[in-house]
Amino acid sequence: GQKSGKLTLKTTEMETIYDLGAKMIDALNKEKVMAGDVITIDKASGRISKLGRSFTRARDYDAMGSDTKFVQCPEGELQKRKEVVHTVSLHEMDVINSRSQGFLALFSGDTGEIKSEVRDQINIKVAEWREEGKAEIVPGVLFIDEVHVLDIECFSFLNRALEDDLAPVVIMASNRGITKIRGTNYRSPHGLPVDLLDRLLIISTAAYTEPEVKQILTIRCDEEDVQMTEDAKDILTRIGMETSLRYSIHLITAASFVAKKRKATAVDVADIKRVYSLFLDEKRSVQMLKEYQGQYMYNE
Repeated sequence: GQKSGKLTLKTTEMETIYDLGAKMIDALNKEKVMAGDVITIDKASGRISKLGRSFTRARDYDAMGSDTKFVQCPEGELQKRKEVVHTVSLHEMDVINSRSQGFLALFSGDTGEIKSEVRDQINIKVAEWREEGKAEIVPGVLFIDEVHVLDIECFSFLNRALEDDLAPVVIMASNRGITKIRGTNYRSPHGLPVDLLDRLLIISTAAYTEPEVKQILTIRCDEEDVQMTEDAKDILTRIGMETSLRYSIHLITAASFVAKKRKATAVDVADIKRVYSLFLDEKRSVQMLKEYQGQYMYNE
């Protein structure tokens, strides 16, 4: 027949008996709830969470499992309001509403193309929630590295998307000077259209000074657990100033292997010189190509 039962819930101040249906009985059995357990029941979904056993029932058994957790008996009212905050991105909401099985698409990554009508509907709904105080918009940050790789169509989309009220903070990075905008024959600073550049705050950067390069290399040594003498750091800093910071950072790991091979605890000047002679930087590589270009295949 139909399952039915009663459940007694109590705090330090009050006690109430509830009638149970079949689903709630199954949920209690699934969580293996026993008399003396401290539990919470979500009234909306019927979800049961087991917090532990009450200290008042600690002497019920002579032995307990290592995973048994004892907690204080709850105080106050039996029914309490609990505010639950869900953090979701607008993209996740778009995906879920874009198709019947949209929720599964979040996990598979197969989001497909999302119609502009769906995005507009979500934006309207989010605006309503914000007005009613149900939702709060936290602006995100979108970082686009090597932005000059984008073509003119992408820039047109970005131009329009940046006007949206819910648009994130967009940070773009480029190392190009005056170059062609991809997909056109027009030349522009950083390979970006002038109308988009006009909307940006451009941050100027300067080359690292010698003390800054040394500090970066010191931090990198600490991150890679490489002990290095001060003289070796000075040599590596000079290499970084004359070649590139990336090249000098790559030498740290290589030099540590050389030091380990001679069973040394710290990288010394000799180790830096050894790896510097073994691995060429860009300038020395070009120089070597020019000297021996006749000996390479398919040389023009």
